[in-house]
Amino acid sequence: MLTRARFLHLFGVAAAALAISPNAEAKSNDGVVRVKSAYGFQETIDRLKSDIVAKGIRFFDEIDQSKLAADAGIKLNPSTLLVFGNPPLGTQFITANPNAGLDWPVRLLVTQDSSGVVWAVYTDFAWIAARHRIVTRGDQFKMASMVIASITSSVKV
Repeated sequence: MLTRARFLHLFGVAAAALAISPNAEAKSNDGVVRVKSAYGFQETIDRLKSDIVAKGIRFFDEIDQSKLAADAGIKLNPSTLLVFGNPPLGTQFITANPNAGLDWPVRLLVTQDSSGVVWAVYTDFAWIAARHRIVTRGDQFKMASMVIASITSSVKV
């Protein structure tokens, strides 16, 4: 099994340079970070959006995936994708590797599981760096990691 640490090592990314804030949730082996929310679904979305805007980060879109599913006749637990970013920061990753545009702007998924627990879910930025073999933007990835940890801390249990 390819662990996060092994993945980072294989692609020459210094894990220490890309360390996530100590307040971030543990990552799974697939680079997905899940933060349990202390709030209901809509309040979680509202709080996250407010925090994004308060930080001066550009909010691009909110995609109600459960509504799209319902429109297609499919039942889906509440699921909304928030898309946002800071172009002066995010484009630095794309200039390091154009394929990084697959992961920018930032996407933060808010979901509610079958037991009613709400989660804020995003891709670990160290994982993104390793995925795109970006080794020249350690400080920028660290900054992005600190920002997303700060945003999700606005709803964290």
